[in-house]
Amino acid sequence: MKRFAALFAELDATTSTNAKVDALQRYFSQAPAHDAAWAVYFLAGGKPRQVVPTAQLAVLACEVAGVAPWLFDECYQAVGDLAETIALVLPLDSEPSDVGLAVWVEERLLPLRGLSEAEIAARMKTYWRELDTQGRFLLTKLVGGGFRVGVSKLLVQRALAAHAGVDAKRVAQRMMGYTDGKVAPSIERFQALIAQHQPGTETLLDEGQPYPFFLAHQLDAPPEVFASKLGSVSDWQVEWKYDGIRGQVVKRSGRVWVWSRGEELVTERFPEIEALARGLPDGTVLDGEIMVWKEEGGGPAPFALLQQRIGRKTLTRKVLADAPVTFMAYDLLEQDRQDIRDLPQRERRARLEALLEGTGFKLSPVETAGSWAEFAKRRERSRELGVEGFMLKRLDAAYGTGRTKAEGLWWKWKIDPMTIDCVLIYAQAGHGRRASVYTDYTFAVWNRAPLNPEEADAVVEAISRREPPQPGALQLVAFAKAYSGLTDEEFRQVDAIIRKSTLEKFGPVRSVKPSLVFELGFEGINRSPRHKSGIAVRFPRMLRIRFDKPLHEANTLQDLEALLKL
Repeated sequence: MKRFAALFAELDATTSTNAKVDALQRYFSQAPAHDAAWAVYFLAGGKPRQVVPTAQLAVLACEVAGVAPWLFDECYQAVGDLAETIALVLPLDSEPSDVGLAVWVEERLLPLRGLSEAEIAARMKTYWRELDTQGRFLLTKLVGGGFRVGVSKLLVQRALAAHAGVDAKRVAQRMMGYTDGKVAPSIERFQALIAQHQPGTETLLDEGQPYPFFLAHQLDAPPEVFASKLGSVSDWQVEWKYDGIRGQVVKRSGRVWVWSRGEELVTERFPEIEALARGLPDGTVLDGEIMVWKEEGGGPAPFALLQQRIGRKTLTRKVLADAPVTFMAYDLLEQDRQDIRDLPQRERRARLEALLEGTGFKLSPVETAGSWAEFAKRRERSRELGVEGFMLKRLDAAYGTGRTKAEGLWWKWKIDPMTIDCVLIYAQAGHGRRASVYTDYTFAVWNRAPLNPEEADAVVEAISRREPPQPGALQLVAFAKAYSGLTDEEFRQVDAIIRKSTLEKFGPVRSVKPSLVFELGFEGINRSPRHKSGIAVRFPRMLRIRFDKPLHEANTLQDLEALLKL
């Protein structure tokens, strides 16, 4: 644990990519394989399950430190991170041990789940004493399920490749599914990541292993400059961008595996896709989109319908009938057990078309036009067609790894987001380097348009006096949360206003006097009985602070209802 805590601190202290890779490489060269296996899991995005509620950890820390709860809360507000607050208030009486990360996780942390509060308290007191401040911070993050670190999976792959002398692409492929919580990291799994490839052997991977996904870059330039930026339309394959779950279908040795882009094995959730894939030749890997397809009239169904399907634990006949899932294929990564990702896009597409003819799989249609202006005009129908815009793929591009321009090039030319002007009503501190700044916001709209500025001001004053809203009266209704889109300077500016206008504190959350209007952008909108507003938005982000807009001119629930019809 000591070595991993030091690595965590080193990664957190620098923004240099090379420095991060060097730190990771040093760690892998020194750490035992079992510890390294768990380190890769956490660093690559594996989520530790919460084994002890964070509130329980805070109470225990107060007891050990002899600190009153109100004082701990004040410290928390100043520090902005619960694990860091706990690590700082605990007494400096540690007697550090050399117990490794794997033992900590497997023999100490995971067994905490389900124990009595008294037993958890006794063990945590002992564990904290074995760690210094740095280690206590990390332990609390792991126990509370809040571990995050400023390093990408790509950097972890680069470091492992450099450490082992193995091609980075091979390491990236071997890591697919490594952070799936259903299988614990082990010495064997770590050694498989870094094993030397023996000439003449086709692969060291399990049969069901997918390939790393190739990701597109966002294209924000106006269509008028496409010709100079991208060249002729004839150099590109243009397809609609569907709103589903990116996935890969793997058919090898008579079996089928379906993987999501989140590296989760989802075969059992989508029996329709598995049934279709049984007819594919062995040694086939498809890339595409898992989505619900409307049989009546054809076309993609809203993502919300697929989301309902995902949330079902049991796939009844009714569930399968209400949300029939299909796989929209748009690339071929492996054919006849041969990795064909280095072939140009045009050849992979030709092979894909020939392979899927008569199979029942849907093939992402290629759109053609004589100019970028014509494509831009056609793109305006995206919402009507239930898509998010276009995908642009260079016809001579290979299928790369991750979001890179080195091997190939894909662009996502998405339609402009839906927007709404809304009011900030709650705020919570961020994480990592933003732990001491309020960056996570809850927004509201009016339940109806205010009659005049005075009526809106009266609602704000009632909120300030903590008066509950009267039935049928004008009020602000929460509908979305967002934490991205502003610059660091804008976040600091809003943070200062939040601290001056706080009405109440609920743990890490502050309710604030309504005073700021934000323009919020989002990719989609749908009805949701789980939300007070009855509406949920997809991928919300802050586009700008509307200092120019008074509160009474913020949008309403009726405006959100209108967006549902688009």
